[in-house]
Amino acid sequence: MGARFPPKHKFFKPQKIIVVSQGDFWSLYLSKFCRCAPCSAKSLTLLVLVMPAILLKAKPVTDALDSSLVEKIKQFQKKKKRVPTLATVLVGEDPASQIYVGSKGKKCLELGLGHQDYKLSAKTSEKELLSLLKKLNGDKKIDGILVQKPLPKNISEWAVLDNLSFSKDVDGFTSTNFGLLAQNRDCLVPCTPAGIMALLKFYKIDVAGKKALVIGRSDIVGKPIGLLLLHANATVTYAHSRTTSMSDEVANADIIVSAIGKSAFLNSKFSFKKNAVIIDVGINRDSAGKVCGDADTESLISKVAAITPVPGGIGPMTIAMLMQNTVKAAYLREEMDYE
Repeated sequence: MGARFPPKHKFFKPQKIIVVSQGDFWSLYLSKFCRCAPCSAKSLTLLVLVMPAILLKAKPVTDALDSSLVEKIKQFQKKKKRVPTLATVLVGEDPASQIYVGSKGKKCLELGLGHQDYKLSAKTSEKELLSLLKKLNGDKKIDGILVQKPLPKNISEWAVLDNLSFSKDVDGFTSTNFGLLAQNRDCLVPCTPAGIMALLKFYKIDVAGKKALVIGRSDIVGKPIGLLLLHANATVTYAHSRTTSMSDEVANADIIVSAIGKSAFLNSKFSFKKNAVIIDVGINRDSAGKVCGDADTESLISKVAAITPVPGGIGPMTIAMLMQNTVKAAYLREEMDYE
């Protein structure tokens, strides 16, 4: 936060201070407070200009990741005479899931990856799905397998994960990959947490020694991102629905990762460190049907140092890391050096 004094005015002690955003500063100053005749010390008002937060957009990050990945795909193809291939499995006709699977298939084609799409009826039994997984696990031309969620109620997600080869688990959800992650060993890392770390690295946000608050404790985002931050030498705190000191935890955090799926949960009612970074993982819809995150970006833009937008933030990073995991899985299965 910094103050900009009107030009050619001598230093003065203001009787009133108004904090404004960058966009409002000059319009407010020129329309209400600039008196180019000799200023009266009795009526001077100081406008404090607050620079807006940096928007941590995904596009420059994903562009860089994709460019590097294309080269890895070409190298793999040259040596193995095939391209890394992702198999997606969709059970049922959930509209949102169809869109998600479609976007993943489109990204595969864009990068030059192979894609096999398996669409199963909502009436598919657990036994039938597990039979397909067994077939895909044994297919040497399939490097990654993604089973789209949610699944029908008659199919156990645990049964699916327990029957999915961890070497092809590009979501990073199997117990083997989760255990390897906990031990800070090489593995296929869950895509959203991996995307968060890639984004922080791209924008040169060092987490070592920082206080990191993870809001949410899911196996998909909350738990693994906490582990990744811990491995990067952050001091990690988890907060969730039973946390009684949420305001204090937010106020003390340098980095906040919110993944609870609650629209505008983080808002101006909270106090933040001026250098705080907010990573908004939430995908919600507001009362007008507009896509939004867990953070009220408009009210926080002048209160924190950086924040990810929704849309355009962590969502694209997740898909980018899925592609990374698919290629990494191919390299590891063929005993090639991925780095």
